[in-house]
Amino acid sequence: MKERVLGASGVKVSRLVYGCMRLVDGDRSHGKRAVQAAIDAGFTIFDHADIYGGGECERLFGEVLAGSPGLREQLFLVSKCGIRFAGDRNADAPKRYDFSRKHILASVEGSLRRLDTDRLDLLLLHRPDLLGDPGEIAAAFAELKASGKVRWFGVSNFRPSQLSLLASAVDEPLIVNQVEISLARLDAFDDGTLDQCTELGIVPQAWSPLRGAVLPSADVEADARVRRELDRQSEHYGVADWVVALAWLLKHPAGIAPVIGSTNAERIRLAPASLGVDYTREDWYRLLEARNGCEVA
Repeated sequence: MKERVLGASGVKVSRLVYGCMRLVDGDRSHGKRAVQAAIDAGFTIFDHADIYGGGECERLFGEVLAGSPGLREQLFLVSKCGIRFAGDRNADAPKRYDFSRKHILASVEGSLRRLDTDRLDLLLLHRPDLLGDPGEIAAAFAELKASGKVRWFGVSNFRPSQLSLLASAVDEPLIVNQVEISLARLDAFDDGTLDQCTELGIVPQAWSPLRGAVLPSADVEADARVRRELDRQSEHYGVADWVVALAWLLKHPAGIAPVIGSTNAERIRLAPASLGVDYTREDWYRLLEARNGCEVA
């Protein structure tokens, strides 16, 4: 597995991220085998959220760490906070986002307890809270940093203006913006997200990176065009079609880091093959043309 420096942190992590959202979709032993497969494949950065599996994904991962002394120091652990589902705390409470100091601190404490660790390497704010006060968020970050409970900070699903506003208030650099990027979701190429990441040295992590390639999008005709082009490129490069789709994201100069969320051990093992594809500019634009149904203007 190739490595890269994670933005301003200066820390080297695997070029691909392993996403832990589905670890408890099956039985727990299957989830633990998936974690081990990711470690064996060279993944060192593992992405969690306080809500994944109702907290059970973090708890399962904590059990893996507890069973392997020394493993924690080899890994870079990420978790996210800020989403609160309907009925949280009060039965009549709506689904909402919560970047209050109190909730951020409580969420981190819960993640640390479930992960059986004394620190998060990276905390991401999961989805923008329209009531979020940048000054209050900055105070929470400063407290977490001073206590050693969080080393680095970032965001998820933030528009460029939202990231800029938060960055103006916090003392710590924001090193990651995790957004949906795939052949079916091209917004980040045009809305300034990837431009901002490149300018500021922020790492764009791509969640659901295979939508429109392996996973269907809402556009049946576009999916069919992409499928035909992926089949051609798969044969040309000698790798699976979904590996080509990952190579397409990796080609971008912003340094997109795909989040691999499969619990299939074989897929986990094969994902790093995308890093070895000598992918051409011409094939990158062929896939873009297939997705859009027309050549670039």
